[in-house]
Amino acid sequence: MNKKTIILFGFIILKFVLQYILVSSQYDLQRDEYLHLDQANHLAWGYLSVPPVTSWFSYLIFLLGNSVFWVRFFPALFGALTLVIVWKTIETLKGNLYTLILGATCIVFSSLLRINMLYQPNSFDVLCWTAFYYIIILYITTEDKKWLYIGAIVFGFGFLNKYNILFLLIGLLPALLLSEQRKILAEKKLYFALITGLILIMPNLLWQYNNQFPIVHHMKELAETQLVNVDRIGFLKEQLLFFIGSVLVILASLYALLLYKPFEKYKFFFSTLIFTLIVFLYFKAKAYYAIGLYPIYIAFGSVFLSEILKVGWKRYLQPVFILIPLLFFVPMYNLSFPNKSPEYIVEHPEKYKKLGMLRWEDGKDHDLPQDFADMLGWKELARKTDSVYALISNKKQTIVLCDNYGQAGAINYYTKKGIKAVSFNADYVNWFNLNIQYKNLIRIKTFEKNSNEFKETSPYFKTSSIVGEINNKYAREYKTTIFVFTEAKVNINQRIEQEIKEEKDYSK
Repeated sequence: MNKKTIILFGFIILKFVLQYILVSSQYDLQRDEYLHLDQANHLAWGYLSVPPVTSWFSYLIFLLGNSVFWVRFFPALFGALTLVIVWKTIETLKGNLYTLILGATCIVFSSLLRINMLYQPNSFDVLCWTAFYYIIILYITTEDKKWLYIGAIVFGFGFLNKYNILFLLIGLLPALLLSEQRKILAEKKLYFALITGLILIMPNLLWQYNNQFPIVHHMKELAETQLVNVDRIGFLKEQLLFFIGSVLVILASLYALLLYKPFEKYKFFFSTLIFTLIVFLYFKAKAYYAIGLYPIYIAFGSVFLSEILKVGWKRYLQPVFILIPLLFFVPMYNLSFPNKSPEYIVEHPEKYKKLGMLRWEDGKDHDLPQDFADMLGWKELARKTDSVYALISNKKQTIVLCDNYGQAGAINYYTKKGIKAVSFNADYVNWFNLNIQYKNLIRIKTFEKNSNEFKETSPYFKTSSIVGEINNKYAREYKTTIFVFTEAKVNINQRIEQEIKEEKDYSK
């Protein structure tokens, strides 16, 4: 094993260690993670929320025991693989050992630590963006046609993971057309590769067609409830924060792509970045959607800087460029990760607020960052639901109905009673088991000041009671209430079927 390989393994180990220590044990998993993990129990070629790849990893996690260790492992693995691809890109661009260390440091000590903290499609998305760009570089360098097919497969898996990768193509095509590399578009095997990619994603497209393209409804809902609050100037500011310790390296890459002769055949990567950012801005996308753009530019920038820092007094700047990401990591460590108690954050909100971290998707400031608040209260909810469920005599005819996917997913993940909670929210609307004639209802209701849940529902049951609520005041689910209704006087299944129909009609 040579020196380079040993150093690479060192960075990989560091990456995994950091991902495990950056989350305090005071926090549970995050809201979205529970939904993704529950998809392992409902394998399909598509979901209302995401394409199918995440469910495949969820099923693997399930086979491995479904522990938090494995939930954390896979996003960390995708982050480590992103690091490896940047390393290999630098080697392809003829970078030396200093270049490799600089590039690896910039990748490890970046916002990827936060992205790779959660089990969501984002980590694999960044990996696919980076891998696809790397394959383009390999094709241009070697002109080996096999990379066209490999690129199509990578894009296909990226598409089956998150449709966000379409922005990559939208930004790349005009850049290619305006460059000398447009000759790629005249290559016959490119179109055979495209057919390969189309075959790979076809099952998901058919699923979308058979389900009346729920992605359209999902994007419309996203635009109305979340993207409407996106500020385009804020989007650009956040781009600087994602790789703040590597900004000089990324800027160096843009300069090099325009003026550095060894990078002449990769010049279109400059306009690719510009076009892709313009598209994101036009659609008012969330800032983190663009994170997959940057790792490959760190590779270009690292190689260029290593060349200009070789001689004279500039050699003394080499350690400076490695230290900058480390220095910026210190405030990141103190602010960007749930490694501080909720009480500490509430008592020291100034820096969090200054960075906009207390601003949620509703456009308002709250006590904790939204992701942190979404990692609290879930075990409490599952424990209390279990306790209630244990007291019901006819468990087989009891349905646990939640307001949102986080509640349902968390109960299903932590339950010790074999509960299969459902909701009319997100993918759960397709996961009701109506082969059972339900008689009892455990209702998990998000807190509302003027809620009439008890008054409206209790007349349809012989017994009704409020049995508990979430007491963690820092949780987004604070005061979520647990109701129990037993011995129904009406046909619950008919009402559920009607609600499902109305929800699906709305989705259309």
